[in-house]
Amino acid sequence: MRRKCCLLMWCILAAACFPGASGGAEQANPPEAGRLQCWVDLYRGEPLPFEAVLGDLAGARVVYVGERHALARHQAIQEAIVRGLAERDVPLVLAMEQVEVIYQPQLDQYNRGEIDFDRLAELMDWKSRWSGHESYRGVVEAARKAGAPVLALNARRETIRQVARSGGVEKLDEARRKELPKEIWLDDPAYERLLNLSLQVHAMAMPGRLRPMIEAQMARDEQMAATLSAFLDSKQGRGRTAVVLCGAMHCSHGMGTVARVRRRMPDVKDRIILMSESGDVKLSPAMQAMARPIHVTHEQLREVQQPIADYLHIISRKAVSDSK
Repeated sequence: MRRKCCLLMWCILAAACFPGASGGAEQANPPEAGRLQCWVDLYRGEPLPFEAVLGDLAGARVVYVGERHALARHQAIQEAIVRGLAERDVPLVLAMEQVEVIYQPQLDQYNRGEIDFDRLAELMDWKSRWSGHESYRGVVEAARKAGAPVLALNARRETIRQVARSGGVEKLDEARRKELPKEIWLDDPAYERLLNLSLQVHAMAMPGRLRPMIEAQMARDEQMAATLSAFLDSKQGRGRTAVVLCGAMHCSHGMGTVARVRRRMPDVKDRIILMSESGDVKLSPAMQAMARPIHVTHEQLREVQQPIADYLHIISRKAVSDSK
């Protein structure tokens, strides 16, 4: 009975979301072996079609699309957003956490059409520096087709690791500290509380090591915000809408990178999109060994007092077990 009720609820949601859906809506919701999908406006608490989401995004300056890294379904939705906005003639820039700023010269070669995706990945050693880089092929190539430059956002991996391992930003050596923005906002109690909850999943997140890990996250946010803001304020970036691909924690609840861009550009109009995991994340044995189960309660999340995003894409799980 419970299974039948759940399926009925999903059918009602799907009908509400996709009446006569076509074009971009189909691209954003590719067939998933009969799994039902839906977009939800989290401010209004209502389902809506993908075309309505695109209509709103077209009026924003920055669109954050928070992902679970290397979950191909999430990257497919990111690609659909880029294609959908391009079809509406929105000038774009694709800004990526998945590429470190030191590789912007290689991205510029790609942006000028001098190299293809495979050569770009080779020049950046992307395979070893970002797990699952191949899943971004579609969205990166969609950006090229749309005439949108691709912008590297992330700090150098070795520098961020040094923040976490050395005891925080202040413990960095002079050379590495200069790689990061001069101003790094580390006194952020609300974000720190949220990170304290989420970072507990890491087996290494012991009481003495958690604060440096939090500062590493904040340093990464600051680098991405500084790079994005500088581009949007440049001659090349003026008039463009940025589609930002980043981990969900960097944009959830308007914190992390989002808050730091807003600090630099107070009048910026932005939107935040998240996508459900719905049981699709499978950890490798190595990742399982580095993780531990955590449970974050509703009471803990209520302390945030901000919606998690503007829009949420949800999909039913691949299998629903009967409840006795």
